[in-house]
Amino acid sequence: METIKLTNRQQQILDLIHTAIQNTGAPPTRAEIATELGFKSPNAAEEHLQALARKGVIQLVSGTSRGIRLKSQSTDLASTHLLRPFQTTMPGLSQLLLPLVGRVAAGAPILAQEHIEQTYPVQASMFQQEPDFLLKVKGLSMRNVGIMDGDLLAVKSTSEARNGQIVVARLGEEVTVKRLQKTPQGYSLHPENPDFQAIQVRPGEPFHIEGLAVGLIRTQL
Repeated sequence: METIKLTNRQQQILDLIHTAIQNTGAPPTRAEIATELGFKSPNAAEEHLQALARKGVIQLVSGTSRGIRLKSQSTDLASTHLLRPFQTTMPGLSQLLLPLVGRVAAGAPILAQEHIEQTYPVQASMFQQEPDFLLKVKGLSMRNVGIMDGDLLAVKSTSEARNGQIVVARLGEEVTVKRLQKTPQGYSLHPENPDFQAIQVRPGEPFHIEGLAVGLIRTQL
């Protein structure tokens, strides 16, 4: 296989993308790259991203501020995977059998048997962190990080998350996928689509983090 040669600056940007995905579950924006590396404007970051795309190490998705896909890694949230239910197990590849969670009843555990619609076999190598279940995405509130209506979000069960991570959260009778921000007043759940507003969670309101988004599976192209 031919080795792809990158300049020092291109390697810095690629490393930054990897780090952002690992820490927050999503690639950085052009503005964030420019700030981190001291560029005068996001246009300079865009030029380097275009060069990386020409060399085949990333793919740029138009229309989204975080539309960067890593070609060499399939675990970031902006990556697209085609999943066929109950596909034949491939020899030599570790498989996970993940429950697909459908509509969640108020007050019931998210992995209660009545919530599980079916089970999917998925290659374990698709994810840096092993997920515990899949959740079918509804709506376009996270469109700008490549999470689209109908996608299957791979989720690792946890009640803890850091600022900036994408979580599955339960608010009263609703389950939502948003970017978590901790504030002095409580929690704030931020969409990745300007058409939607952030959800403010005040102390005492029914709120629970169900899990952390660790990957995405696209069921249709």
